Amino acid sequence: MTTITSVTLEVADPSASTLFHTAAFGLDSQVQVRASDAPSTGFRGFTLSLIVSQPSTVHSLIGTALDAGATVLKPAAKSFWGTGGVVRAPDGTIWKVATSAKKDTGPATRQIDEIALLLGVADVAASKKFYVDRGLTVAKSFGRKYVEFATPSSPVKLALYGRRALAKDAGVPVDGTGSHRLAIGSDAGPFADPDGFAWEKAPVRIGG
Repeated sequence: MTTITSVTLEVADPSASTLFHTAAFGLDSQVQVRASDAPSTGFRGFTLSLIVSQPSTVHSLIGTALDAGATVLKPAAKSFWGTGGVVRAPDGTIWKVATSAKKDTGPATRQIDEIALLLGVADVAASKKFYVDRGLTVAKSFGRKYVEFATPSSPVKLALYGRRALAKDAGVPVDGTGSHRLAIGSDAGPFADPDGFAWEKAPVRIGG
């Protein structure tokens, strides 16, 4: 089974981005950064989601993200499916923080249960086939709207969403050009998918 070992954001200032991830969300090795000046405008075609256990954690993480310099795209709010909010980091990455829980069940924490990378694609069915052909296993699939892959040993989950639907969910216009400014490290790379998302061969880890 294909394993995603890393997600690398290509940013103008790696040090500043690393500081943001630590201060905003308490992340360290789950999301990596590297320097890039590749041209990119508008929606970069992906979002990163932090899945948490209760609404107070959503509000806590959104609050520290704003304190660290993020801007609000969608304020944290309740909906029929739970509680969530969306922010844009100073490096341009869009982060969603969400829970399916409607009420807190204990003291507020900052624990992140899952990190998910959502790729906005032109044709969900075609991209699904592309990835299945490269060794990924489908965990959930909702027709041509959404696909989630089974990556149990990966630090970041992978899902596909229609590009227009993902932009709407993030609260941004769908238009965007240039680099995605994203690289996915795995044991399946290197290749580029039909929407130009770059996959790299994961580096060999020494010492476990």
